[in-house]
Amino acid sequence: MTDTLDDLTHRLLQRARDAGADAADVLAVRGNSISIDVRNGTLEQAERSEATDIGLRVFVGQRVANVSSSDVRADSLAIMAERAVAMAREAPEDPYVGLADPDQLTENRASDWLELYDPTPEPTPAELEQDARDAESAALEVAGITQVSASSAGYGSQEIHLAASNGFSGGYQRSSRSVSCVAIAGTGTGMERDYDGDQRIFQADLRTAQDIGRTAGERTLERMNPRKPKTGAYPVLFDERISSSLIGHLLMAINGAAIARRSSWALDLLGKQVLPQGLSLTEDPHRPRVGGSRPFDAEGLATQKRDIVRDGVLTGWTLDLATARKLGLDPTGGASRGTTGGPSPSVSNVALSQGATDRAGLIADMGTGLVVTSMIGSTINPNNGDYSRGAAGFWVENGQVAYPVSGVTIAGNLIEMLKKITPANDARPWLSRVVPSLLVEGLTLAGE
Repeated sequence: MTDTLDDLTHRLLQRARDAGADAADVLAVRGNSISIDVRNGTLEQAERSEATDIGLRVFVGQRVANVSSSDVRADSLAIMAERAVAMAREAPEDPYVGLADPDQLTENRASDWLELYDPTPEPTPAELEQDARDAESAALEVAGITQVSASSAGYGSQEIHLAASNGFSGGYQRSSRSVSCVAIAGTGTGMERDYDGDQRIFQADLRTAQDIGRTAGERTLERMNPRKPKTGAYPVLFDERISSSLIGHLLMAINGAAIARRSSWALDLLGKQVLPQGLSLTEDPHRPRVGGSRPFDAEGLATQKRDIVRDGVLTGWTLDLATARKLGLDPTGGASRGTTGGPSPSVSNVALSQGATDRAGLIADMGTGLVVTSMIGSTINPNNGDYSRGAAGFWVENGQVAYPVSGVTIAGNLIEMLKKITPANDARPWLSRVVPSLLVEGLTLAGE
């Protein structure tokens, strides 16, 4: 009989105490996944994995060490604990490490209300293969598509449990179902590609494979025969597919680890305007049926809804226990970790205020400029926010899309860019990052 993760984590905690640890916590993850790839109408690859991974963090005074393993036999757990304690004894002291105090721990450890796991039967390999075939067929039915480089379908489920010597013990399950397709048109140097995909917790929410394949094909054709725009300063509309990258740069800059190292362009922006007045950026780990939701963080603290930016003003950092202690602040319930390392600050689900205008309306308003639908490479100066990225998309003239473009570089400064964003109202509400298309005025484009 397979041990429950509750039993497994508590046995390893006891092993750590027996080995001489003053305190410890254990994260265990048991999961299975299956992925199917189809090409040219035939099965190209099928993979299935099943594993139980366990990570142990031990404290000896103010010294800490992490070890991980996928071998959960009793004798292996004992060796794992002994090695972790021996490593901790040789580690340097860190005044900020340590478990949460018992009164900091959340009592809310159930997850059913978040709907993170789909209880319907796991799809068979044949069902997933059919999804991949349907997506490929739909893409190839789009006139002008010459091949599909990848058509895939997958399913995964996980059981997660966290236990610690401070008394915390809690766990939950996750599941996901996905379909994706990459289509190609043209040949040689005139070849273009684009993609579409969807991933959901509940299989019933997943878009059809036919819709995904058809959209991948249509997007690819729109990119054919691209040009380079003239170098200059223009408005740039970041399409909803990639607009969350701009918000991602802000989230990285306010991460407590970067703030504690004093290596962030947002270091002096707390309590100051970082977005236009009227816009807010909200973290909500309690959105049902969203992949980033969670009932508690990786240190057993309560997750909570909070405004990261309120009415354009930055309200705080993202902090786990250690970075909060370094900065003399309260943690935000934002710790995440895997089995191979300790906690670090993170955010879960975030949403940016929606605008009053749709994407087409912003394109009409921008006059002449660039709509960006894909980006490559990245040069971001973490200290001052200077921004430079390669991009492709569509050139706009007189408020209408004129032709596709590629090989253009966008440059600006994130501090100024974020203050000038104008959001559309086209964000997808089921994503973990709900960010609409964003128009930014006056960016420098390097083209011809």
